[in-house]
Parts: sequence; C-alpha cells; structure tokens
Amino acid sequence: MKEIFELIYEGVKTGDLEAVREQVQNAINSDGSPEAILKEALIPPMEEVGQLFEEGEYFVPEMLIAARAMQAGLELIKPLLIDADVESEGTVVLGTVKGDLHDIGKNLVGMMLEGAGFEIIDLGTDVSPEDFVNKVKEGGVDIIGMSALLTTTMPQMEATIQALVDAGIRDKVKVLIGGAPVTLEYCERIGADGFAGDASKAVKAAKSNIA
Repeated sequence: MKEIFELIYEGVKTGDLEAVREQVQNAINSDGSPEAILKEALIPPMEEVGQLFEEGEYFVPEMLIAARAMQAGLELIKPLLIDADVESEGTVVLGTVKGDLHDIGKNLVGMMLEGAGFEIIDLGTDVSPEDFVNKVKEGGVDIIGMSALLTTTMPQMEATIQALVDAGIRDKVKVLIGGAPVTLEYCERIGADGFAGDASKAVKAAKSNIA
C-alpha cells in the first residue's frame, strides 16, 4: 500500500490526473481505507504544492493541475468516506460576490480546501449578500469564503457581513475574504475574520478559523 500511496502522492504533485485516478482505484481495490487514502496520499502532496507555490517554485497553472489531479482521486473515495462516516474539517460556502463573474481563483480555493478535508458548497459567481445569508440560515455552515477580483465589487463583501449582522447570524459563521485587490487592511476594516492572498493561504486561514 505504501508504494501505491507514493505513486498517488507523485501523481498529485505533478498533476498526472490519470495516474492518480488509476492508483486511487488500486488502493481501493487493495482494501485501502478511504480515510488513509485521503490523509496519507491526497492531502500531503497538496500541502507540498501549496508550499512550493509560496516559495515561488510553483505558479497558479501548476497548482490548478495538481488540484484537478487530487480531485480526480477524491471523487473516487468520496462515497466511501461518506459510508465510513469520516468527519470533514468543516463546511465552507464559497462565492464570488455580486457583480463579479471571475471564478478561477475561487475554484482553485475550493479545490484546495476540498483536498484539505473541507466540505465545499460553491454558490458560483455574482452571489448576493442574501444568497450567503440564506445558506448560513440553512445551518451547518462553518465558514463563508468570499472572492472579488474587481475593486468595484469589493463593497459587496462589507454588505454581506452587514447582512449577516442584520439577520442576527454573524456570530454563527466565520467570514474569510480574498481576491487580487483585497488586502489585510480591508479585511480588518470591514470586520471579516480572515484574509487569504492565494489558495494555499486560504487553507491555512480556514483551518485557523475552525474551532
């Protein structure tokens, strides 16, 4: 099993989607536990990819192909994880804010978080404050992750936080924000709980905001 896990690790790191799919299936066929496949073969290489990105060795395209390879493996073990009742790290609702249709960064954050063991509910792009609020009201949401790529749509982040306050549910959820024009200073000014400048930092921010 160790050898199969090493092949999965290498496949994720290099973005070899077919190899990952084949080796994860091998691991399943060899009675590998879905939890072990996730935590020993799929999550560690994504952590290394995140580290390589921060060190300037990897760039967004490399992160994307690694994340897609990891997701190919994740799709195979997801039903088994549910059957085995493996607890997720938490539930994150993602969305690009109202008026903004950019989604590459958001999608990458979603893949990285899913690879780190979080359950992702992706509301897509052009998501209104009300949509975020309604999703939190449904229950079971730990974190809201909002993305904006335009300075003109950034105020929607503040509007969403205010909508959570007005609905009386601001204390029920952590709010993380990100996107090219977003800064830590802006995060603090609007009362968000965390800020991530890139997808690998988003995983760290999410983990630090889960009690």
